Amino acid sequence: MHTDEKPGNGAPYARYVQHLRAGELAYQFSPVAGRAVFFPRVRCPWSGQDCLEWRISAGIGTVYSTSVVYPRKGDPYNVALIDLDEGFRMMSRVDGADPLQVAIGQRVRFQAVTDEGLDDPIPVFTLLEAEQ
Repeated sequence: MHTDEKPGNGAPYARYVQHLRAGELAYQFSPVAGRAVFFPRVRCPWSGQDCLEWRISAGIGTVYSTSVVYPRKGDPYNVALIDLDEGFRMMSRVDGADPLQVAIGQRVRFQAVTDEGLDDPIPVFTLLEAEQ
């Protein structure tokens, strides 16, 4: 984790997307609450203060929950809640693995990908044990 010192667009989502384009998973931290904040916001959800700092996640986390989606067209895919080591949870998917084999407790690593038809990259995860 390191702090984002770069100037940039103050709109939280735009700033978040700037980081995704750079291959970084950014989140905010409230020094007042002493907690990570995700999804990007203008004010701290616990104190209401405008004190949020941008930080860059190491991108390592644990699958908290997972479900398989079976679309009418296309292959099944998973939707997962990921607990990042920095203390925030986000919804994403785990790529590169059979959706039925993604399990609670597995360790994952972030990567930014651009899906067909999307302008902005999105955060997805891969299994850490698949990298070894």
